[in-house]
Amino acid sequence: MSILGLHHVTLVAANAQRTVDFYTRVLGLRLVKTTVNFDDPGSYHLYFADETGGAGTVITFFEWPRAPRGRTGIGGTHHIALRVPDQDALLRWKRRLSDLGIRVRGPWNRQYFTSIYFRDPDGVIIEIATDGPGLLFNEHAGEIPQRIPPAELVAGGRDEAAIAAITWPEPVPTIDPAMSLTRGMHHITAMTSDIEITDQFLGQILGMALVKKTENFDDPGTRHWSWGTADARPGSLVTYLERPATERRSHMGTGQTHHYALAVANESVHLEMRDRLLDAGIQVSPVLDRVYFKSIYTRDPDGHIVELATMGPGFLVDEPVASTGSTLRLPPWLEEQRDRIAPALTPLDREPWPHDGHDAGQGMTGYPGRLPVPGDTGGA
Repeated sequence: MSILGLHHVTLVAANAQRTVDFYTRVLGLRLVKTTVNFDDPGSYHLYFADETGGAGTVITFFEWPRAPRGRTGIGGTHHIALRVPDQDALLRWKRRLSDLGIRVRGPWNRQYFTSIYFRDPDGVIIEIATDGPGLLFNEHAGEIPQRIPPAELVAGGRDEAAIAAITWPEPVPTIDPAMSLTRGMHHITAMTSDIEITDQFLGQILGMALVKKTENFDDPGTRHWSWGTADARPGSLVTYLERPATERRSHMGTGQTHHYALAVANESVHLEMRDRLLDAGIQVSPVLDRVYFKSIYTRDPDGHIVELATMGPGFLVDEPVASTGSTLRLPPWLEEQRDRIAPALTPLDREPWPHDGHDAGQGMTGYPGRLPVPGDTGGA
């Protein structure tokens, strides 16, 4: 295996302060790096993660206030999923978010985990999923068969009213350690017009293991496959929903993913992976220095941007762990332009981390209150 798991996912936001407020004060992540888009230094690039920004914990945002609203579709990401250890933590999140006026759907039993869904202020679909029982539940060594979900767990067969009523019995004003989302991502889910061609890209070329073939629990009869490390570890998983080629394509913009990134161990493996892509006739960028890691960019068969990023050197190369994210960091080649770049960025109000035990997300700048979560949020 050359791919170690997810490295990060990068999305587009309309308002940096609103994004900081939501991901730190509501979800309890740390703003671990405040920098700019290296390819568009007039805009913020914000990184949210655990205390140090370990690979697989990182969600990043470009602030593009004039970008159009993005949309899900073929060639884009449907949703991102964060992880909690068990159903008690999941139900505490449902209660916390609901009490903040955020519409939450679920908890839905996905057979391999249980999850809830909601949206961030830009409309990003976020899932929180339990670690267990895991994607290898009911699998055996050898070929992965196509699984049909139990009828009582899929749309049309489950008791939606009963599910909607399930929640934690008490208010959850603080994020306790058992709830913490700093464990990182569980998986990301994208959309494809041909899941077998996607398997050739992820499996045969990138070397990821196909660990589950099932159906979309919210659209029974359509295929939903998952790739990751051979042990199907949460945090290593990329899943794709197959949709008819005639359906709409994704549109990049606010509330949509710009790219997702897979982790490789070091620069040597990075170059080997680049050669592998080129040998397969797939376009790939030169190696780019992102200061905190090295990157190459390619696209999946439906056009979704996929980055391969090295594990190091990491987010502590230019500031100590005690103050990560607290000041604007620029790459060395942009430092001489700081006096021009910094004044063009809207100053951010950053609070000390962790946030547990005070405002529970109230009073956030520009937060829109209750957010709609229409019926397209399924598909784990």
